[in-house]
Order: sequence, then structure tokens, then C-alpha cells
Amino acid sequence: MICPYCKHKETKVVDKRDSIGYTKRRRECLKCGKRFNTHEKLQDIELKVIKKDGRREDFDYSKIKRGIAIACEKRPVATEEIESTIRKIEEKLRKRGKEVSSRIIGDEVMKSLKRLDKVAYIRFASVYREFQDMNDFKKEIKEVGQ
Repeated sequence: MICPYCKHKETKVVDKRDSIGYTKRRRECLKCGKRFNTHEKLQDIELKVIKKDGRREDFDYSKIKRGIAIACEKRPVATEEIESTIRKIEEKLRKRGKEVSSRIIGDEVMKSLKRLDKVAYIRFASVYREFQDMNDFKKEIKEVGQ
């Protein structure tokens, strides 16, 4: 690691802390003695989404986040809970391999929302499953209540 202050090439790690998704290291330059932090993150494997029409596109974390955030709007769901849920969904998807269908992504989001907040689940389901009328809502609400 190169010191950002004096550009010396030798440093030592004086502290290390593992967090979710990355490792934080406190380093000290062996020449000038100044300390600095580095964050080490594992490079993600590129995940592709197979759309309904067969097209493939890069996985976009922000699309899931946007959908869940809209479903949870004005609900008693903390931002940290949403972030944690999305990380868990992404982790499950990556375990499936390099490619995953959009249907599987939607199903994982539905399962997660069902556990997180029932109203948010119904909101998301109404869009994802393309509810046409009140009967679709009633049917889904009845299923959630069981």
C-alpha cells in the first residue's frame, strides 16, 4: 500500500475491522509515521438478469431498492431494514449463479416483503402481479391473512 502523504511503498496495518461487505484497515506509513484508513471490498461477480423477453442486462441494485422503497413508503419500516433486506436478496441471487431470471428476482422480493411488512407486500404484489381489479386484491389479502 502506498502512503497517500509521502508516497512511500511500505506501510503496516495497526488495526483491522471486518464489517458487512468490506474490511477496514488502519495503516501507518513506515517512513513518515502518518496513519490512514483503507477499505477492502471483494469484487462482485457480474450478475446478469434474464428478462421476460429473453434479453439479458446487468443486475441493478437500485431497481430493487426503488421498488421496495416505493412499496414501503409511509410504512413503519426503517431504511436499515430495507437495505438489509436488499443485501439478503442480492446474496441469495448471487448464490444461484451468474444469471437469474427477473421472475426469480420478483419472487424473492415478494417473499422478503411478506416477512417485512404485509401492506408493503400487497402494494408490491399489485404492481408485480398486475392486479386488474379489487378481486385480485381481496384474493391476495386473504392469502396473506392465512
